[in-house]
Amino acid sequence: MVEVKRKPKESIENLLRRFAQLLEEDGKLERAKKIRFREKPKSRERLKREALLRKAYEDKMRYLRKIGKIK
Repeated sequence: MVEVKRKPKESIENLLRRFAQLLEEDGKLERAKKIRFREKPKSRERLKREALLRKAYEDKMRYLRKIGKIK
């Protein structure tokens, strides 16, 4: 656990800055974020399906630009 004690005549901003630096050096916050926001790996089939959907959308938009429906 990271512990920071306030020095005499130290402002709250400096105390928070020191605390943030210690957290960053310790790496616990980064590890916690990695665990919290972890995404499950996608299957190959799903990745291919999403790529095909993006490609179809891009082709449709390119066509609409070509015929002047959108700018």
